[in-house]
Amino acid sequence: MDQALLEQIKRLPKIDLHVHLDGSVKPDTIRELAEAQGKALPAGAEGDLTPWMQIDENCTSLVEYLSKFDFVLPFMQTAEALERIAQEVVQQAAEAGCLYVEVRFAPMLHTLEGLSASDAIRHTIAGLRDGEHLFGIKARVIVICMRHDSVEKNLEVIEAAKEYYGQGVVAVDLAGDEAGFPPQIHRSVFELASSYELPITIHAGEAGGSGNVRESITRLGARRIGHGVRITEDPTVIELVKATRTPLEMCPVSNIQTKAVSGWDTYPIRSFMEQGIIVTVNTDNMTVSGTTMNLEYEMLAEHCGFTLKELAQLAMNSAEAAFLVGEEKEELKAAVQSALNQLDLSL
Repeated sequence: MDQALLEQIKRLPKIDLHVHLDGSVKPDTIRELAEAQGKALPAGAEGDLTPWMQIDENCTSLVEYLSKFDFVLPFMQTAEALERIAQEVVQQAAEAGCLYVEVRFAPMLHTLEGLSASDAIRHTIAGLRDGEHLFGIKARVIVICMRHDSVEKNLEVIEAAKEYYGQGVVAVDLAGDEAGFPPQIHRSVFELASSYELPITIHAGEAGGSGNVRESITRLGARRIGHGVRITEDPTVIELVKATRTPLEMCPVSNIQTKAVSGWDTYPIRSFMEQGIIVTVNTDNMTVSGTTMNLEYEMLAEHCGFTLKELAQLAMNSAEAAFLVGEEKEELKAAVQSALNQLDLSL
């Protein structure tokens, strides 16, 4: 790719609305946490841990992709680990030119050694706040309910998220094995979230079909959709997304790795934008996917022919779609516009 274009992409303001905490841990951090916690790494993990934590081009499905998370979770069970990893996610976002990041994680995955869901949320927020102060960007938490967990467990997650809403938490989510656990299982969970006026985003239309997107918007109250690439299967769902102006949190590199889409030649992002769908672009998992916001933009320029102005529009879409409210939201939009003005890319 043209070096000048690469430099311009680096200078673009960016926002990452869909990035997972446990999918974005630095390999060296896991090694240091293992040592500090007195936990053994698996046999063969003496050198670089990246192969244990990052998917390769032979990935066949979302389920295989998600298996990479099993390696890191044993080392993410303490307050110190959550705070450090959250801070480092903010650092990585800042290094890629992000002005704002919404970091999502499932607190129940971090309760294996004594932390409660509330503890896990509190310490993750603390780490993000440290990152904000150190790296000068804004960061918030999206709290995930896991699809394979019981309704009772996920109701507990919603209660914990409510406790911190407006104090670091901006929304709740449903994630995990979409094909195995469709969204309707958790209708009552998101009815509770709606009763508390918690904003909702749902992973849908990735490993499961377009019907999951319909269910997520019409029954679960989703204001954004994670991924959504498979709405191409049903024109009526495309119309629903357009009519409700529901932004899609697309993650191009990840979507191709998980086989949600067969390849760049069929990636529907440009088609979506031409149809008036609000599209945002995000990393999903910086470590598991081996990606950054800069790389996501570079891939769109290289494979989908995106111009700088089109990439700039993605950043503005993300500012509009962010779960910030009031003055904070307006400040973010103004910051994106100001950065674009400096690059002569005003929209």
